[in-house]
Amino acid sequence: VQLVESGGGSVQAGGSLRLSCTVSRGTISRYCMGWFRQAPGKERGGVAAISPAGTTIYTDSVRARFTISQDNARNMLYLQMNSLQPEDTAMYYCAAAGGYCSGGLLARQFPFWGQGTQVTVS
Repeated sequence: VQLVESGGGSVQAGGSLRLSCTVSRGTISRYCMGWFRQAPGKERGGVAAISPAGTTIYTDSVRARFTISQDNARNMLYLQMNSLQPEDTAMYYCAAAGGYCSGGLLARQFPFWGQGTQVTVS
């Protein structure tokens, strides 16, 4: 499966962005799909994931502000990010794993990764 992220950019605090992940060479509905982020000098951490059944998982810091969703017909994954804060600044990655997200938001559980899209909040 191949993953390509888009939608990153620069935004002021309190603003919104929607990230997209185009999935190819695989059917999105068969994977646990996730969003991860990595800030300079920090480890890559999980943001949100969605299982093939539509169950969603969020890290606590984004639960009330971010929404993960997918469009099975378009083979697309999305991350709607509202009320962005400077601490959300990071490279954001789309990832895929087989199964039903039993591994939660552990990066090592996801074998497939995109190249990332930068989000900067000032």
